[in-house]
Amino acid sequence: MSVTVRIPTPIRQYTEQQAEVVLNGKTVAEVLEQFKARFPEAGSRFFSSESKASRFVNLYLNDEDIRFLKDLQTPVGDNDTLSIILAIAGGAPCARIHR
Repeated sequence: MSVTVRIPTPIRQYTEQQAEVVLNGKTVAEVLEQFKARFPEAGSRFFSSESKASRFVNLYLNDEDIRFLKDLQTPVGDNDTLSIILAIAGGAPCARIHR
């Protein structure tokens, strides 16, 4: 199945500045294996050896979080879109307003 993978800006430095690529696979895991094979540096930084996403990477298939589907075993179909979303955390604590 041909799946469009959307790549967030911070990862594009490892994907030849491509915002999207079309990859093949029957499941999310297979598509991630294709991604890792095509872009090994991005794959090693954002995905573990068994294709599992790092804890700060979320994957959405057609706008649905794969964790609420069948996770990495979620089947994909032609014309599906897999979005890689980086979680944002940290920052300065909120200032308290004293009255």
